[in-house]
Amino acid sequence: MVLVSGGPFRMGSDDHYAEEMPAHRVTVSDAWVDRHQVTNADFVAFVAATGYTTVAERELDPADDPEAPIENLAPGSLVFTGTRGPVDLRDLMQWWTWTPGASWRTPRGPGSRIEGLLDHPVVHVAYEDAASFATRVGKDLATEAEWEHAARGALDGSTFTWGNDPEGAGEKRANYWHGQFPWRAEPGYGSAMPVGSFPANGYGHIGFRCVRRP
Repeated sequence: MVLVSGGPFRMGSDDHYAEEMPAHRVTVSDAWVDRHQVTNADFVAFVAATGYTTVAERELDPADDPEAPIENLAPGSLVFTGTRGPVDLRDLMQWWTWTPGASWRTPRGPGSRIEGLLDHPVVHVAYEDAASFATRVGKDLATEAEWEHAARGALDGSTFTWGNDPEGAGEKRANYWHGQFPWRAEPGYGSAMPVGSFPANGYGHIGFRCVRRP
């Protein structure tokens, strides 16, 4: 873990999405922050020790939604599915597909596995699952303010975690979508990557999930 010193910072943005407005000053306390996201290997160890069943794996009770089609009551999760060409970006269900049987164990749905992906971030994890994991390892989930403060890497108000300028030619600074979304990604992008695949921010760590407060 890395100690991220607390203090005031500018949270949010007035330049991007409405839900990020208005930018405002927030003060957070010191916190020890994980160096990277929780990996599949971390979650395997957690489940082996506790027998925990994630939300995406639990059987659903038809009585909770008697009007739902029976095929919609199978345990599962949404899986990103690239389209064959350009689509209306106002409809996110064009590229998110409800997939019965998808869970952290089978991230692409039945038949997929996490073997060979143990150093990848765990996926299909609900808030309840994440909170249970954090409690088990003696930590807590970061608040939104703690997460943003740490993610900014001490660059208060910058557009990116590395500054205000976009990536230069040939630079690979973060695993966001490169290419024509959601159908044609540039080589080396468009899917999850092992933790630590991209440069650390100014605090020296890669990503953020669990915290331990002094």
